[in-house]
Formats: sequence, structure tokens, C-alpha cells
Amino acid sequence: MRILITNDDGIMAPGLSALYQALADLGQVEVVAPETTQSAMGHAISVLTPMLVQRVHVNQLFWGFSVDGKPADCVKLALLELVRPRPDFVVSGINSGANTSINVLYSGTVAGAVEAAFFRIPSIAFSLELSGELDFTRAARIARQIFERYVASAPAPGTCLNVNIPALDAGWPRGVRVCAQGTLPMRDHYLSKPDGQGRTIYWLDGRMPEAQEHPDSDLHALAERYVAVTPLRFDMTHHAALKEVAEWSWPATFE
Repeated sequence: MRILITNDDGIMAPGLSALYQALADLGQVEVVAPETTQSAMGHAISVLTPMLVQRVHVNQLFWGFSVDGKPADCVKLALLELVRPRPDFVVSGINSGANTSINVLYSGTVAGAVEAAFFRIPSIAFSLELSGELDFTRAARIARQIFERYVASAPAPGTCLNVNIPALDAGWPRGVRVCAQGTLPMRDHYLSKPDGQGRTIYWLDGRMPEAQEHPDSDLHALAERYVAVTPLRFDMTHHAALKEVAEWSWPATFE
């Protein structure tokens, strides 16, 4: 079995190293990940700028490709140029912080897995909910068990899962809950201060939504200390609205 690992926290991130060590004995594992942190980059790719790729020794544990680009760049570059033969599975993570609700759309971790789905390769994104101390070693043990079940289930080409592991301060998760992506937005706001040159600097800040999410959502599953497993697809068409929108009064001709 051939496995490609990527992330958005950067190739030296502890979550990636823990994931590599947990999966290393399952087959041939390759790592292609961003040189630096690329959190919340979504599905951005480098179109107008070249990318530097270097072979690096990651935390004195294993070798991998460091890419001066985004998570989606890493997977695209790996599948088209760097990794031969192509991997059977792509695994992204383990992210520092959950990727639930609309944060799925901002997530570089999820984008790495979705990019693999573009190539019809089964993929999983793993994220660990923030807590006092992030225990990536235990999170990686959970990720391995989820991954092994995923592989044993013989997923169809392009099957993509978003997996969120609850904070482990209170012990192991209560189980697995397959659930939908939530829709509540973050409670965003900006912090600002003058830069000393007559300009203003802004930092995005925010918290998870305080309102109660739907009980079948990923956010709700995490709140109840379940591992949240959400199947994703990249077809963003609002199929239920197609008929209604088609019946609107559209121009018949243009001048």
C-alpha cells in the first residue's frame, strides 16, 4: 500500500510527524508538505509564482519533500511529479485545531484531501480539536484505527472523509459518529492597532459558534466527545435549487 501524507501546519509540525509514525508500517509512506504554516489557505494553489521543492529530514525521523506552496499545491505536485508510482491513499494532517462547520471551506488540511479526490484517489483529512495540551501521539493512534477501517472498507475512487478528533484532555473519545458538516459560522472579529506610520494593522480573531448546532453535525459530535467523520464531495452545486433557479425569468436574448 502506498500512502501520501500532507498537511497545512508545515512539514515540521508535530501532528504530521505523529501521523507518519503511526502509519509508517502500513506500507510505503511519502511526505510532501508545505515548508511553512499554511493554515486557512483553503484550496489556494500557486499559479503565478514558482515553487521551490527541497528534500528535507523531518524532525530527525524521516525524509520528505518540503514545498514552498499551499497544501493543494503539495498534493497536486506530488501526484503529477514527485511521487511515483502514485499513492493509493492520501492522508492530510493531523491538524492543530478542528476543521468543522464552515471552517471546512477555509481549511488547507481539508483542501489537501479534496485535491486528491480531484484525482480520484481516496483521501482523509485528520484534525485534532484544540485543548490545553495537544496529544498528537494518541490522536495518531486514533487516526490509524480510522484509516485502517477506511482501507478495509475499499472506498470508491475519490472518496474523501473529513475526520475531527475531540480534545483528549478528558480521555479517549466515546466512539465514532458519522455526521454532516455543520453550517454555523465562526464568531469573527478583528483586532486593530496603529503601526506607528499612520496606518492601521488588523488581525482576524474569533471563537467557535456559541449557538447550538444541529445534533447530526460535526460540531455537535465533537462537543459530545465523538470522533466526527464526514464524507465530503467537491461538487458544490445546490442541486435542490436547480429547478427553481431555472424557472426564474432569465433574458431570452442579449444585445
